[in-house]
Amino acid sequence: MSSGHSSLRLDNSNVVQSPEPFSASCGDLTPPGSPSYLTVHPTSSSFSSSAVHNPTPLRMSSGPSSSSHAAAPQQLPPSPAPGTTLLDELAEPKITTVATPSASAASSLGKTGMMMSVGEFSEDAHAGHIRNESSTSAGGSTVSGAEAGEELWKTSGFKIGFAEDKNKKYRRTMEDAHAYFYNFGKSNGSGWFAIFDGHAGKSAADWCGEHMHENFEKVLHENPTLPVPDLLNRSFLLTDQQLGERKGSYSGCTAVVGYIRTEERAVDDGEHGTQQAQKRRVLYTANAGDARAVLCRDGKAIRLSYDHKGSDPAEAKRIVESGGFVMNNRVNGVLAVTRSLGDISMKEWVIGSPYTTETVLDEKDSFLILACDGIWDVCSDQTATDLIREVQDPQEAAEDLLDYALENFTTDNLSVLIVRLDQTFVP
Repeated sequence: MSSGHSSLRLDNSNVVQSPEPFSASCGDLTPPGSPSYLTVHPTSSSFSSSAVHNPTPLRMSSGPSSSSHAAAPQQLPPSPAPGTTLLDELAEPKITTVATPSASAASSLGKTGMMMSVGEFSEDAHAGHIRNESSTSAGGSTVSGAEAGEELWKTSGFKIGFAEDKNKKYRRTMEDAHAYFYNFGKSNGSGWFAIFDGHAGKSAADWCGEHMHENFEKVLHENPTLPVPDLLNRSFLLTDQQLGERKGSYSGCTAVVGYIRTEERAVDDGEHGTQQAQKRRVLYTANAGDARAVLCRDGKAIRLSYDHKGSDPAEAKRIVESGGFVMNNRVNGVLAVTRSLGDISMKEWVIGSPYTTETVLDEKDSFLILACDGIWDVCSDQTATDLIREVQDPQEAAEDLLDYALENFTTDNLSVLIVRLDQTFVP
């Protein structure tokens, strides 16, 4: 896979269902030649491709493809799925900040912006996983989580649930971080969601939880006409650069983020063959590493991320061509992921360029799952989707998915973020 940022148009009839199965003993079945920019359109309408530049066909294998459409995923030979890194248990100076955006960042959202912040991590896996469900407005006032949730559901068109667990049976420290915003950037209907899975310490993950959204806002403000996937790419690279400039920090983290907003999109009228502009919600995602984003569309799990692992042939090829090596599915025998933020000592091979997607949402899209690899080690995309499909409360859904992973003996830290979409929401 190239470290550059390519683009892709995926036709309505060729939306690829997430491959099955995934387990701690199975290799990654994602296509080895997958590009870094995927576009998914609704199944009910045909949209303009003006936002997609230089579309190229999706290749589901490393060989050439003669079709302009996506083919069915090819199953790769099973290979062991290693943990995140051999350095997981190394201690780093403890960071006291919580992995949510800072108060100054919250105030920058203005009166219409609101941040749902999760308080101190709870050790009790069955105590709700969240101790503080309060919501802080830009003016500094605090309302209950229930009250804030109902109000934000009306103005944003989505509701968020989050759960986390250190998994103390296997892990001494919690190295995950997260951040999420309703009405992001003073815009009703917009949202930012992110999970960061740290390794060799939590410093990089915490820093990303506090600052990546700020980088994205800055890049968006400076380049308002640039396609959002390119903005996400620049934000990841900027964050990666900033982490590399921090003295005394050698930790890293995988990252998966989602950004939703309302846009004008050209829609076929269905009768006269003409197009008219309509407001539609568009979901953008980006990831580096093996944290994953999965969209539930009409009951089907649609993966909106790419697992960057040493076991992936395309990524292994890139590592070798850049002067490194892959041993036991680990970069230079150490790191299991081939893309991450931070990891300054391995930056020559482990890059921060993300895989990005663009999805125009419709009434068939019910929820989005963002989760670290601790979930996906023991749960397939479709299993996760089926497990919470009928659970309307995203908080309950996040806790159900987390409990499932614990009951199936995952050995990693766990973070799950569910975005329940209001399918009747009119932008």
